[in-house]
Amino acid sequence: MQARARSAVRYASTPGLVGAGIVLCFLLAIASCNPFAPAIETGEDGDHGILGDQRTVEGVFQNFWYAYTFKDTTIYGQLLHRNFVFTYRDFDKLVDVSWGRDEDMLITDRMFKNATNLNLVWNNIVGLSGDSLTTDVTRSFNLVVTFNPTDVTRVDGRASFRLVRENPELPWQIERWRDESNF
Repeated sequence: MQARARSAVRYASTPGLVGAGIVLCFLLAIASCNPFAPAIETGEDGDHGILGDQRTVEGVFQNFWYAYTFKDTTIYGQLLHRNFVFTYRDFDKLVDVSWGRDEDMLITDRMFKNATNLNLVWNNIVGLSGDSLTTDVTRSFNLVVTFNPTDVTRVDGRASFRLVRENPELPWQIERWRDESNF
């Protein structure tokens, strides 16, 4: 065993391997390329990054998908307007329940932390009306929330959104979201 260890040390210290290691380190330093901290994808070369252009309605939904898929509250928070209101129907009590942006961020953060996997699929847009500053979008969706292998929740339905912005150059934000799902 000692002979094998000495042989490994002797092999590792050969000039060819040491020189190759130095050259490799030098090339990495010159290239200023850190493979563990790659540059952020901007999508400026016509190659669209994983995030959408939130100045488009489709970009809002792409970023929503990204936020859920990667459990990213930073991206999710950028989707919500300061006056955001979420509403759903409590079928047991036969009342609508609503809450604002701060509470929604807390609830979403807890869901992101407790779920092992979120799979959101946006389906067809079934309603779209508005102008360049305010638009209402109704879209069907499927959501599977996996908390553990024996606790999986499936939600299917529609969501109605009011998207707003102050001018056409700014990103859309969700001001109102009404969940019309089966949950």
